[in-house]
Amino acid sequence: MTPELIQQLGDDLFAALRERRTLVPFTNRFADITVEDAYGISLQFLNRRVASGERVIGKKIGVTSKPVQDMLGVFQPDFGFLTDAMHCEDGATVSMKKTGLIQPKAEGEIAFMLKADLKGPGITREQVMAATEWVAPCFEIVDSRIDDWKIKIQDTVADNASCGVFVVGQQHTDPYALDLAAAAMQMWKNDAPAGSGLGSAVQGHPAEAVAWLANTLGAFGIPFKAGELILSGSLAPLVTAVAGDHFTMHIEGLGGCSIRFAE
Repeated sequence: MTPELIQQLGDDLFAALRERRTLVPFTNRFADITVEDAYGISLQFLNRRVASGERVIGKKIGVTSKPVQDMLGVFQPDFGFLTDAMHCEDGATVSMKKTGLIQPKAEGEIAFMLKADLKGPGITREQVMAATEWVAPCFEIVDSRIDDWKIKIQDTVADNASCGVFVVGQQHTDPYALDLAAAAMQMWKNDAPAGSGLGSAVQGHPAEAVAWLANTLGAFGIPFKAGELILSGSLAPLVTAVAGDHFTMHIEGLGGCSIRFAE
Protein backbone atom coordinates (compact mmCIF):
# COMPACT_ATOMS: atom_id res chain seq x y z
CA MET A 1 0.00 0.00 0.00
CA THR A 2 1.18 3.51 -0.75
CA PRO A 3 1.57 6.02 2.09
CA GLU A 4 -1.19 8.06 0.47
CA LEU A 5 -3.64 5.14 0.51
CA ILE A 6 -2.77 4.28 4.13
CA GLN A 7 -3.42 7.89 5.13
CA GLN A 8 -6.73 7.97 3.22
CA LEU A 9 -7.99 4.80 4.89
CA GLY A 10 -7.08 6.15 8.33
CA ASP A 11 -9.00 9.32 7.49
CA ASP A 12 -11.95 7.18 6.34
CA LEU A 13 -12.05 5.39 9.70
CA PHE A 14 -11.98 8.69 11.57
CA ALA A 15 -14.90 9.96 9.47
CA ALA A 16 -16.80 6.70 10.08
CA LEU A 17 -16.31 7.11 13.84
CA ARG A 18 -17.53 10.68 13.83
CA GLU A 19 -20.49 9.92 11.53
CA ARG A 20 -21.41 6.58 13.20
CA ARG A 21 -21.30 4.54 10.02
CA THR A 22 -19.43 1.48 8.80
CA LEU A 23 -17.08 0.74 5.92
CA VAL A 24 -16.69 -2.19 3.54
CA PRO A 25 -13.97 -4.50 4.97
CA PHE A 26 -10.53 -3.42 3.81
CA THR A 27 -9.65 -7.06 3.22
CA ASN A 28 -12.48 -7.24 0.66
CA ARG A 29 -11.17 -4.17 -1.16
CA PHE A 30 -7.42 -4.74 -0.96
CA ALA A 31 -6.41 -8.40 -1.22
CA ASP A 32 -2.74 -7.67 -0.51
CA ILE A 33 -3.22 -5.60 2.67
CA THR A 34 -0.75 -6.69 5.40
CA VAL A 35 -0.86 -6.34 9.18
CA GLU A 36 1.92 -3.76 8.80
CA ASP A 37 -0.28 -1.77 6.39
CA ALA A 38 -3.15 -2.07 8.87
CA TYR A 39 -1.00 -0.77 11.70
CA GLY A 40 -0.07 2.23 9.55
CA ILE A 41 -3.77 2.89 8.93
CA SER A 42 -4.47 2.64 12.66
CA LEU A 43 -1.74 5.19 13.42
CA GLN A 44 -3.28 7.65 10.97
CA PHE A 45 -6.69 7.01 12.58
CA LEU A 46 -5.10 7.67 15.98
CA ASN A 47 -3.33 10.80 14.71
CA ARG A 48 -6.67 12.23 13.63
CA ARG A 49 -8.14 11.54 17.09
CA VAL A 50 -5.15 13.14 18.82
CA ALA A 51 -5.34 16.15 16.52
CA SER A 52 -9.00 16.53 17.55
CA GLY A 53 -7.94 16.83 21.21
CA GLU A 54 -7.75 13.24 22.49
CA ARG A 55 -4.78 11.98 24.53
CA VAL A 56 -3.28 8.49 24.52
CA ILE A 57 -3.51 6.91 28.00
CA GLY A 58 -2.78 3.24 27.28
CA LYS A 59 -2.93 0.27 24.97
CA LYS A 60 -5.13 -2.77 24.46
CA ILE A 61 -4.85 -6.31 23.25
CA GLY A 62 -7.85 -8.08 21.82
CA VAL A 63 -8.97 -11.39 20.32
CA THR A 64 -6.79 -13.26 22.82
CA SER A 65 -9.15 -16.03 23.94
CA LYS A 66 -10.37 -18.97 21.85
CA PRO A 67 -14.08 -18.19 22.37
CA VAL A 68 -13.60 -14.67 20.98
CA GLN A 69 -11.42 -15.91 18.13
CA ASP A 70 -14.05 -18.46 17.17
CA MET A 71 -16.81 -15.87 17.47
CA LEU A 72 -15.10 -13.32 15.19
CA GLY A 73 -13.20 -15.69 12.93
CA VAL A 74 -9.94 -13.90 13.76
CA PHE A 75 -7.29 -16.32 14.99
CA GLN A 76 -4.50 -14.10 16.27
CA PRO A 77 -4.52 -11.19 18.75
CA ASP A 78 -4.96 -7.60 17.66
CA PHE A 79 -3.70 -4.42 19.28
CA GLY A 80 -4.61 -0.76 19.57
CA PHE A 81 -4.47 2.43 21.61
CA LEU A 82 -6.65 3.84 24.40
CA THR A 83 -7.43 7.55 24.63
CA ASP A 84 -8.95 9.63 27.39
CA ALA A 85 -12.12 10.07 25.29
CA MET A 86 -12.71 6.31 25.47
CA HIS A 87 -12.66 6.21 29.28
CA CYS A 88 -16.03 6.12 31.06
CA GLU A 89 -16.54 6.17 34.81
CA ASP A 90 -17.59 2.99 36.61
CA GLY A 91 -21.39 2.89 36.75
CA ALA A 92 -21.78 5.52 34.03
CA THR A 93 -24.65 5.72 31.57
CA VAL A 94 -22.96 5.98 28.18
CA SER A 95 -24.61 7.74 25.26
CA MET A 96 -24.00 5.76 22.10
CA LYS A 97 -24.41 8.88 19.97
CA LYS A 98 -21.97 10.99 22.00
CA THR A 99 -19.31 8.29 22.12
CA GLY A 100 -19.72 7.28 18.46
CA LEU A 101 -20.71 3.68 19.20
CA ILE A 102 -22.25 1.88 16.22
CA GLN A 103 -22.46 -1.88 16.87
CA PRO A 104 -20.95 -2.33 20.35
CA LYS A 105 -20.23 -5.54 22.24
CA ALA A 106 -19.24 -5.86 25.90
CA GLU A 107 -16.34 -7.91 27.14
CA GLY A 108 -15.03 -8.42 30.66
CA GLU A 109 -11.31 -8.41 31.29
CA ILE A 110 -8.47 -7.47 33.62
CA ALA A 111 -6.76 -4.07 33.31
CA PHE A 112 -3.12 -3.46 34.27
CA MET A 113 -1.87 -0.05 35.48
CA LEU A 114 1.87 0.27 34.88
CA LYS A 115 4.33 1.85 37.32
CA ALA A 116 7.39 1.34 35.08
CA ASP A 117 8.21 1.50 31.38
CA LEU A 118 8.37 -1.68 29.31
CA LYS A 119 9.69 -2.00 25.78
CA GLY A 120 9.89 -5.19 23.79
CA PRO A 121 11.20 -7.42 22.40
CA GLY A 122 12.03 -9.90 25.14
CA ILE A 123 9.47 -8.80 27.75
CA THR A 124 8.31 -11.68 29.98
CA ARG A 125 5.22 -12.29 32.11
CA GLU A 126 7.37 -11.80 35.20
CA GLN A 127 8.57 -8.40 33.99
CA VAL A 128 4.97 -7.36 33.34
CA MET A 129 3.97 -8.32 36.87
CA ALA A 130 6.92 -6.44 38.37
CA ALA A 131 6.08 -3.33 36.33
CA THR A 132 2.39 -3.34 37.35
CA GLU A 133 1.15 -1.02 40.09
CA TRP A 134 -2.34 -2.53 40.26
CA VAL A 135 -4.89 -4.63 38.41
CA ALA A 136 -8.65 -4.05 38.22
CA PRO A 137 -11.78 -5.45 36.59
CA CYS A 138 -12.64 -3.79 33.32
CA PHE A 139 -15.44 -3.63 30.79
CA GLU A 140 -14.13 -2.96 27.32
CA ILE A 141 -16.92 -2.05 24.94
CA VAL A 142 -15.56 -3.06 21.58
CA ASP A 143 -17.04 -1.59 18.42
CA SER A 144 -16.35 -1.94 14.73
CA ARG A 145 -16.34 0.63 11.96
CA ILE A 146 -16.43 -2.37 9.58
CA ASP A 147 -19.73 -3.64 8.12
CA ASP A 148 -21.46 -6.25 10.34
CA TRP A 149 -18.22 -7.13 12.17
CA LYS A 150 -17.03 -8.91 9.00
CA ILE A 151 -13.40 -8.55 10.02
CA LYS A 152 -10.12 -10.26 9.42
CA ILE A 153 -7.00 -9.46 11.42
CA GLN A 154 -6.03 -6.61 9.06
CA ASP A 155 -9.47 -4.98 9.39
CA THR A 156 -9.49 -4.97 13.18
CA VAL A 157 -5.87 -3.81 13.54
CA ALA A 158 -6.59 -0.92 11.14
CA ASP A 159 -9.70 -0.08 13.16
CA ASN A 160 -7.67 0.38 16.38
CA ALA A 161 -8.41 -3.18 17.48
CA SER A 162 -12.15 -2.48 17.28
CA CYS A 163 -11.98 -0.32 20.39
CA GLY A 164 -15.02 1.66 21.51
CA VAL A 165 -15.01 2.75 25.16
CA PHE A 166 -13.97 1.18 28.47
CA VAL A 167 -14.77 1.22 32.20
CA VAL A 168 -12.33 0.31 34.98
CA GLY A 169 -13.54 -0.85 38.40
CA GLN A 170 -12.83 1.23 41.48
CA GLN A 171 -11.06 -1.57 43.40
CA HIS A 172 -7.34 -1.60 42.61
CA THR A 173 -5.46 -4.74 43.66
CA ASP A 174 -1.78 -5.66 43.95
CA PRO A 175 -1.10 -8.05 41.03
CA TYR A 176 0.64 -10.48 43.38
CA ALA A 177 -2.33 -10.63 45.78
CA LEU A 178 -3.98 -13.50 43.91
CA ASP A 179 -3.49 -15.98 41.11
CA LEU A 180 -4.67 -13.95 38.12
CA ALA A 181 -4.88 -17.04 35.90
CA ALA A 182 -7.36 -18.64 38.32
CA ALA A 183 -9.44 -15.49 38.87
CA ALA A 184 -13.06 -16.25 37.92
CA MET A 185 -15.23 -13.65 36.16
CA GLN A 186 -19.01 -13.54 35.92
CA MET A 187 -20.95 -11.11 33.70
CA TRP A 188 -24.61 -10.10 33.77
CA LYS A 189 -26.69 -8.31 31.13
CA ASN A 190 -29.91 -6.79 32.47
CA ASP A 191 -29.48 -8.96 35.59
CA ALA A 192 -29.30 -12.21 33.58
CA PRO A 193 -26.07 -14.26 33.37
CA ALA A 194 -24.17 -13.25 30.24
CA GLY A 195 -20.88 -15.09 30.38
CA SER A 196 -18.09 -16.31 32.59
CA GLY A 197 -14.42 -17.14 32.32
CA LEU A 198 -11.04 -17.40 34.01
CA GLY A 199 -7.94 -15.25 33.77
CA SER A 200 -6.25 -18.17 32.05
CA ALA A 201 -8.53 -17.63 29.02
CA VAL A 202 -6.09 -15.01 27.71
CA GLN A 203 -2.95 -16.87 26.64
CA GLY A 204 -2.83 -18.86 29.87
CA HIS A 205 -2.35 -15.79 32.07
CA PRO A 206 -3.37 -12.15 31.50
CA ALA A 207 0.19 -10.93 32.13
CA GLU A 208 1.33 -13.25 29.32
CA ALA A 209 -1.03 -11.39 26.98
CA VAL A 210 0.35 -8.05 28.16
CA ALA A 211 3.89 -9.30 27.52
CA TRP A 212 2.86 -10.34 23.99
CA LEU A 213 1.53 -6.86 23.37
CA ALA A 214 4.68 -5.20 24.72
CA ASN A 215 6.78 -7.31 22.39
CA THR A 216 4.51 -6.83 19.38
CA LEU A 217 4.43 -3.04 19.77
CA GLY A 218 8.15 -3.04 20.59
CA ALA A 219 8.76 -4.37 17.08
CA PHE A 220 7.15 -1.14 15.82
CA GLY A 221 9.25 0.98 18.22
CA ILE A 222 6.28 1.67 20.52
CA PRO A 223 6.98 1.31 24.29
CA PHE A 224 4.67 0.88 27.26
CA LYS A 225 5.03 3.86 29.60
CA ALA A 226 4.64 4.16 33.35
CA GLY A 227 1.14 5.46 34.11
CA GLU A 228 -0.43 3.74 31.10
CA LEU A 229 -3.38 1.39 31.35
CA ILE A 230 -3.15 -1.91 29.47
CA LEU A 231 -6.27 -3.96 28.73
CA SER A 232 -5.35 -7.63 28.57
CA GLY A 233 -8.23 -9.20 26.61
CA SER A 234 -11.66 -10.70 27.11
CA LEU A 235 -12.19 -13.64 29.47
CA ALA A 236 -15.47 -14.70 27.81
CA PRO A 237 -17.33 -14.35 24.50
CA LEU A 238 -18.47 -10.84 23.52
CA VAL A 239 -22.05 -9.80 24.30
CA THR A 240 -24.00 -7.42 22.04
CA ALA A 241 -25.11 -4.16 23.66
CA VAL A 242 -27.95 -1.82 22.66
CA ALA A 243 -29.47 1.31 24.18
CA GLY A 244 -31.19 0.45 27.46
CA ASP A 245 -28.88 -2.44 28.36
CA HIS A 246 -27.16 -2.58 31.75
CA PHE A 247 -24.04 -4.69 32.24
CA THR A 248 -22.35 -5.68 35.48
CA MET A 249 -19.40 -7.96 36.13
CA HIS A 250 -17.37 -9.31 39.02
CA ILE A 251 -13.95 -10.95 39.10
CA GLU A 252 -13.12 -13.02 42.16
CA GLY A 253 -10.58 -11.16 44.29
CA LEU A 254 -10.65 -8.05 42.08
CA GLY A 255 -14.15 -6.62 42.55
CA GLY A 256 -16.48 -5.49 39.81
CA CYS A 257 -17.75 -2.67 37.62
CA SER A 258 -20.84 -1.73 35.61
CA ILE A 259 -21.99 0.27 32.61
CA ARG A 260 -25.37 1.27 31.18
CA PHE A 261 -26.17 2.31 27.61
CA ALA A 262 -28.43 5.06 26.30
CA GLU A 263 -29.18 6.17 22.77
